[in-house]
Amino acid sequence: MWTVVYIAPNRHEAERIRQTLAREGLLVKLRTVRSPKGTDNGLVEVLVPEAEIDEALEVIEEL
Repeated sequence: MWTVVYIAPNRHEAERIRQTLAREGLLVKLRTVRSPKGTDNGLVEVLVPEAEIDEALEVIEEL
């Protein structure tokens, strides 16, 4: 099951987090929560598999 580990304020920040987690070998998905039509300025959830939550949170805390 995929679990939210971070909610980014925009797509750019979510992509930065995704790339960092992926470099550490973690599986990552992004899901837009709220976004004004036609923009990348809405909230974006960063999700990882449930088994990787602890590792993902450690990586995010180091940013």
